[in-house]
Amino acid sequence: MTTEVPRTCAPDEEWLRLDRQICFALQAASRAFTGVYRGLLKDLGLTYPQYLVMLVLWEDGETPVKRLGERLRLDSGTLSPLLKRLEAAGLVARERSARDERSVQVRLTGAGAALRERAALVPHRIATATGLDAEEAADLHLRLTRLTDALDAAARDLPD
Repeated sequence: MTTEVPRTCAPDEEWLRLDRQICFALQAASRAFTGVYRGLLKDLGLTYPQYLVMLVLWEDGETPVKRLGERLRLDSGTLSPLLKRLEAAGLVARERSARDERSVQVRLTGAGAALRERAALVPHRIATATGLDAEEAADLHLRLTRLTDALDAAARDLPD
């Protein structure tokens, strides 16, 4: 990874301004998203991280915990308590794999599957809340995905 500063950069003091930080803009947007989701998910009895787990299960069906963590970019220390709360709420069930006892499978219960219908309006309401049209939203999603990929690659190149 290069540490060269592009020639078009502003003086160092400009780059150290909070309002110039892409990471802060992303963090602020993420917190704003989470606030809107909090209000929308309250009626479903889900937190935003629990909603993300449910999205994966609604999409993929029964899934190993390891794969769920990979898809959500969560470690087991964060994912396990989420699954425990979803299980206590009767929305998911966890079982050790019969083929590999080290692997734990997560599946929706009937109540978890039924919740999908009530959750169907959430993405539409979020889309409206963003103020973006469909093309702008698709473009933003593509740019954020490319940014994530680039940052993942840069992180792999950093020394341990």
